[in-house]
Parts: sequence; structure tokens; C-alpha cells
Amino acid sequence: MKTTLDIPDDLLRTMKMQAVQEGRKFKDVAVEIFRRGLNRTEPFPDQAAPRRVKLPLIVAPQGAPEFTPSGEDIDRLLMEEEVKSHHATTGR
Repeated sequence: MKTTLDIPDDLLRTMKMQAVQEGRKFKDVAVEIFRRGLNRTEPFPDQAAPRRVKLPLIVAPQGAPEFTPSGEDIDRLLMEEEVKSHHATTGR
């Protein structure tokens, strides 16, 4: 099957040079590169880690008592923040 691809100039030159150096057709080098890329078992560098939510790290002041919040604590704190936000936006 034929298709059209936009390949960056530097990559195209490198692939063409590889084909010439190995005495192969450009299309054979391209197919080999595509197959190697598709058969990779390890992720590409920009996909090394799954996307994760980055939560802020809150450092307690030195000497502060240890606090392990319960579900109710978290619900209460979130509600307090929502109320504060509501008051700030409505002025009430």
C-alpha cells in the first residue's frame, strides 16, 4: 500500500544515508524502522511513566502534631474550603 508521510528533513536524510550505506532501498529501511518501533516492549522516553495527578506536598511546621485525617476530616475540610470559596465569590 502506498501512503504519503511528512518526515522531518534530518530524519529523512539519516534514513536515506543508512539505505545507501547498507546498499538497501529506502523503503526497506523505512519499513524496518517502523516495525522496530511497533515491536518495542519498553515505552518511549516521553511515555516512560503513566500520567499521574501531581498532588501538592504540604510540609507541616516543625513541632506540629502528627495528623492522619479520617474520611470525615477530609469531608469537613473540603466543605470548609468550599464555603470559604463561596463566600469569597459571592461576598456573603
